[in-house]
Amino acid sequence: MIEGTIVKVSGPVVSVDNMAGAKMYDITKVGELGLIGEIVRLDGEVAIVQVYEDTSGLRVGEKAVCTEEPLLLELGPGLLSSIFDGIQRRLTDISEEWGDFIVRGVTTDSLPRGRKWEFVPMVEIGDQVEEGDIVGEVSETQHISHKIMVPPGVSGRVAEVKEGEFAVDETVVTLEDGYQIKLMQTWPARVPRPVKRKENPNIPFITGTRILDTFFPIAQGGYSIIPGGFGTGKTVTEQTLAKWADADIVVYVGCGERGNEMTEVLTEFPNLIDPKTGVPLMQRTILVANTSNMPVAAREASIYTGITLAEYYRDMGYNVAMMADSTSRWGEALREVSGRLEEMPGEEGYPAYLATRLADFYERCGRAVCLGKDERIGSITAIGAVSPPGGDFSEPMTQNSLRITGAFWALDTPLANRRHFPAISWLKSYTLYLDQIKDWYAKNVAEDWKEHRDRAMSLLQKEVELQEIVQLVGPDALPDFAKAVLETTRMLREDFLQQFAFSDTDAFCSLRKQYLMLKAILTYYDCLEEVLLHGVPLRQATEHPIKNEIARMKEIPSEEAEEKIADLIERIKSELRSLSEW
Repeated sequence: MIEGTIVKVSGPVVSVDNMAGAKMYDITKVGELGLIGEIVRLDGEVAIVQVYEDTSGLRVGEKAVCTEEPLLLELGPGLLSSIFDGIQRRLTDISEEWGDFIVRGVTTDSLPRGRKWEFVPMVEIGDQVEEGDIVGEVSETQHISHKIMVPPGVSGRVAEVKEGEFAVDETVVTLEDGYQIKLMQTWPARVPRPVKRKENPNIPFITGTRILDTFFPIAQGGYSIIPGGFGTGKTVTEQTLAKWADADIVVYVGCGERGNEMTEVLTEFPNLIDPKTGVPLMQRTILVANTSNMPVAAREASIYTGITLAEYYRDMGYNVAMMADSTSRWGEALREVSGRLEEMPGEEGYPAYLATRLADFYERCGRAVCLGKDERIGSITAIGAVSPPGGDFSEPMTQNSLRITGAFWALDTPLANRRHFPAISWLKSYTLYLDQIKDWYAKNVAEDWKEHRDRAMSLLQKEVELQEIVQLVGPDALPDFAKAVLETTRMLREDFLQQFAFSDTDAFCSLRKQYLMLKAILTYYDCLEEVLLHGVPLRQATEHPIKNEIARMKEIPSEEAEEKIADLIERIKSELRSLSEW
């Protein structure tokens, strides 16, 4: 322990003298209340401490104690179903003991010490173990088996193995050199957990949302951002992804969000039923809650807390989805603390190292071969919401995120105003993962999947050109073939791209159903062109009742889609072609 004296207080930034020997990012307890902070700059014997709590009432001359350890997170059974703040304090424990507000200087055990877990060993005395090897398992929830792993940097021969019920801080395996492996381990939040190697992201991250899976898919281990103005649906989109996406574990970080939005998440998630298992979704979810009125420094730490928890479950071989809502608030925290530190500001006052910090965070995602003798592949897929002021995508947070992430799901305010949800713009959005995962789609969905996807995108882009002509000369001036394009793109927008997140049938759409729905609409377009060539008036073709059946495709359950939509496609061909005389 190193003890110093406070010489300056500037909001969450505190200067402490007589701190010779302290290191960067060491946790320091400041003042009589023991406010938690970390060292972010060293200048001789003066340490600049970034405090995670409100510093109101802190006085010059009070003592500060450096623990000589970084921000360490507790990793072990009991993380799932938990609600933490930005520095991994259990909010449920704080609420039970101190009430609805976090008392300054309060610390809690991140993992409950009183609970016993049934440990099933998977090694024997004399076995040689290496870093990352699994020494046993604990049934953390009904469907998630928690792997107890040898911590990184540790190896040796097993000298003792225990079996039975243990608390997280009790030893279950002892190595010959005396090292004790417990049910839990600790890890510094700002340090990436090591892996053997990163794998190519060539398996899609299936969301069940048609516009994402079909037009702008990402890979497992990829990362995407969802920028959008107020009310465009960022939070609802992330909550939908958390519920339906193809992930074993969900880590949801509410970073600087408004209290009412975070309250909605905290009250809704425990009541959501996991559609895959039929048990509460919280059994495979970790929530990190840091509202906008909480201290700004803890907001900056919350992102690292979330990604470290995600890395821990990835190391077990699980596919983890991390939702960060929103990274803009994290950037604002960086900007405020940087200003207090009197650093040279960059664009719009953000620190010059904003892009580096963003890259460091997103690069901790990926699909990786985990440490250990057995071959385990885990992944972290990150979805970061961005809240640009006024919906301006040219602001620094959006632009710096764009340079790093592989997919851009742009939320559009005019679409949201027209009640088109999800309000993701098919003209502004893009993905860089298409070439890496197209072979998987060709093998597992349909060989002509990409061809259909590209045709639909081409038609939607052509619609924009035609709409410009319509605004100049009116719709009646267009030829029938151009009107057929507009009719088809209207169906694409209303019958395919629109999706109701609160519908039991339409909230999740399987990849095969998505493909068949798209094929049905494109078949309708092809048949329209055919009958027009044979002289059938466009109005007669577009008033055919088969169009209403296409509009109701989204109501067909995924398990019945193969038969019913395939039959619909055949009827589209036969009934529309029957309009013309062959």
